[in-house]
Amino acid sequence: MKAFDASYLLLDEMYQDEYYPNFLVDKVKNELQKVIDLLETGETGTEVIQEKLDEAVRGINDLQEAFEENDSDIETVARECIGAAVIYILAWFDIPIDIEEAIRERDW
Repeated sequence: MKAFDASYLLLDEMYQDEYYPNFLVDKVKNELQKVIDLLETGETGTEVIQEKLDEAVRGINDLQEAFEENDSDIETVARECIGAAVIYILAWFDIPIDIEEAIRERDW
């Protein structure tokens, strides 16, 4: 089992931008952490991992209204930041899932 890169700051760009409320970025991070937690168990089955990715992305989708209520949005910077985090997570654990497939459930 491999631990995730402790030096990688998930969603750092969103945390550094005041446009994104930290408590909501925390919720996005928590969704991604669920994927990391699965991968840290040593899971390598792409179907199982894709299922967890789908759940995480749907969880992020569900946050859109909360972002809007806080004068924010999951827009270009957030999309790119979330996508980059997913790419990094998959690469770290050597999971051969394309980013477009990995975040296929997104509606942001």
